[in-house]
Amino acid sequence: SINVNLIQLIDDAIQFNHILTDFVSGFGVDQLRDDNLETYWQSDGSQPHLVNIQFRRKTTVKTLCIYADYKSDESYTPSKISVRVGNNFHNLQEIRQLELVEPSGWIHVPLTDNHKKPTRTFMIQIAVLANHQNGRDTHMRQIKIYTPVEESSIGKFPRCTTIDFMMYRSIR
Repeated sequence: SINVNLIQLIDDAIQFNHILTDFVSGFGVDQLRDDNLETYWQSDGSQPHLVNIQFRRKTTVKTLCIYADYKSDESYTPSKISVRVGNNFHNLQEIRQLELVEPSGWIHVPLTDNHKKPTRTFMIQIAVLANHQNGRDTHMRQIKIYTPVEESSIGKFPRCTTIDFMMYRSIR
């Protein structure tokens, strides 16, 4: 599970430049970000089905979360997913490949290297390579992307422990 103290949800309205994908009318990108587990994006076309997320600037990402529900979506449920990152479409590198067996709920995909260091990228591509029961099109109910929480100096005060500082630590 995700430690919410160490990461924060990327505010997609501010950070995302585009999410590009083919979709069936009425089941598009908005459904991937509407915080409603009853709605879904539905692909339209041949596999692999691609969801391309582009950021306005190079962004540090730590975890990708995808919500899938086999009981509701059956043959539309992804069974094999590839996650790729890069600066643009021409230099995407696969960093994770997942085999999913009848998923129900949030799938947490670490976007870190072998040393658990978060990835810095302009783009994330989610490629659905196969569906359960050899389904043609796919459903994805939600996508969330998390970034590490950055330390802030706001609200932090230096520790003043010398005798000179201690003389002035309180108001008389």
